[in-house]
Amino acid sequence: QVQLVESGGGLVQAGGSLRLSCAASGRTFSRSAMGWFRQAPGKERDFVAGISWGGLSTYYADSVKGRFTISRDNAKNTVYLQMNSLKSEDTAVYYCAASTLQGAPTVAERFGSWGQGTQVTVSS
Repeated sequence: QVQLVESGGGLVQAGGSLRLSCAASGRTFSRSAMGWFRQAPGKERDFVAGISWGGLSTYYADSVKGRFTISRDNAKNTVYLQMNSLKSEDTAVYYCAASTLQGAPTVAERFGSWGQGTQVTVSS
């Protein structure tokens, strides 16, 4: 089991940038695929980005391709989400998640550990 704590959320103007961090504790981080999901008020939790355990494979939702970048530093037990060119529709609570299951880390059901979330608000 991995414990996850997100940070880096906040209020930013449209067109701005934020970098989210997710600090992990536990012995399985380096063997876990990681993902970022988000949930806006009244909506379901959606996949944003995923990264394989070694960092060689990354996955993105179409809505964030070219604007967001996921990365990880296994030496620091941390995964990042760099968000550029932010839009008002990116406003949501962002969650970090860890998966030890096989398969692309893009489906919420594959993730067994979740953080508490961090709020991102983009003003237009």
